[in-house]
Amino acid sequence: MLKVVVVEDNDSIREGLKILIDGTEGYSCIESFSDCESMLKKIVKLKPDVLLMDLGLPGMSGVEGIKKAKAFLPELTILVLTVYEENELVFDALCAGASGYLVKKTPPSKLLEAIKEAHEGGAPMSSHIARKVIDFFQTKKPVSLQKSVYTLTPREKEILTGLVEGHNFKFIADSLYISIETVRFHFRNIYKKLHVHSQSEAVAKAIREGII
Repeated sequence: MLKVVVVEDNDSIREGLKILIDGTEGYSCIESFSDCESMLKKIVKLKPDVLLMDLGLPGMSGVEGIKKAKAFLPELTILVLTVYEENELVFDALCAGASGYLVKKTPPSKLLEAIKEAHEGGAPMSSHIARKVIDFFQTKKPVSLQKSVYTLTPREKEILTGLVEGHNFKFIADSLYISIETVRFHFRNIYKKLHVHSQSEAVAKAIREGII
């Protein structure tokens, strides 16, 4: 059973998400909140598998809430669900520790798939958001020799590119005609080379420093 916590200030959307999650076999919405402050008081005790998070919240921002939740539970998987599509806000959320980023108009079936995918180690993102983020940050690559420090192999770059584009391990494995375990092996090496500890950190670093 996938345990999900929802943070959403819109009452009808929050209730709709709870009904959707609770009404789906294998999923349970164990708690829902209208703001980050309330969520942060209980998140450690709740220990959800996935935190489904809005960004435009009253009081503490969603990005700040993500940072604090990750500080309490470093292994927590956080999936952003929001109306915002601004590239810099997407990037801030990824840098704060979000594993994926979806718009609220995402169909219910896709949302449930994304929750499961994020929990299993993927980095789901709406394809148009992934493309916009990549395009935006590639046009703003810093003038730096930093990326030359990272000696990623061509295969590791292919796998990292797939993740940045929002694909899960299975999709990447299938597209490269390799096993999921091989993808995981390469990603462990990517972690070491980039000095990161999560997929969201790897994605953020790849985009920010123009590694791919």
